[in-house]
Amino acid sequence: MTGTLVNVAAIAAGSLLGAVARRGIPSGVRDTVMQGVGLAVLFIGFKMAWETRNPLIVVGSLALGGATGELLALEERLERAGRWLEVRVAGEGTGEVARAFVTATLVFCVGAMAIMGAIEDGLGGVPQILYTKAILDGVTSVLFASTLGIGVIFSALPVLLYQGALTLAAGAVGGFLTPPVVAELTAAGGLVIVGIGINLLGLARIRTGNLLPAIVFAALIALVMEKLYGA
Repeated sequence: MTGTLVNVAAIAAGSLLGAVARRGIPSGVRDTVMQGVGLAVLFIGFKMAWETRNPLIVVGSLALGGATGELLALEERLERAGRWLEVRVAGEGTGEVARAFVTATLVFCVGAMAIMGAIEDGLGGVPQILYTKAILDGVTSVLFASTLGIGVIFSALPVLLYQGALTLAAGAVGGFLTPPVVAELTAAGGLVIVGIGINLLGLARIRTGNLLPAIVFAALIALVMEKLYGA
């Protein structure tokens, strides 16, 4: 759990630093920085999506995942959790804390680094992947908190639970996450990240929370295909 704890600490520290710095940043600068962050998130998402070895797996996983997410109302549940936090932090429902919580949680939890880093940590190796992710997440949390607000800090809890669970289960699931499987779940997660970037830029309103099951479907489909066809 060392890597995950360092990752969580980096997010918390970066969020506090960004929230403090936010007070002295003019609104115009914050808007421009947010646009830059949105473009960077798009870049990261497209780069991850390019990892796919079979685009049909990504298409199918997004369709199945989107339908599952809508039926489970995942986006609504995430936003409800964010609003619950907001009432206790700000005492009113402005939506800022909820938006920061949901956005940061998705960015920090979706991706191959979170999965492979947690497995590396759980198998007893030096968690180099999570140490690297901690640096990236720490910098990102400064940018997010300086534009979205203190709600970013609450994303540290889902990161702790998600990566911590994977670390503890590493012995059981590590063998299934072969390079082809990781490639497809990374690609599906990348397109979810692209959706986050689009939301940050205000180009559209994509319910990215409801697309999260696509990552699971991508891994399952890739695993089945690997077992059946060896690819």
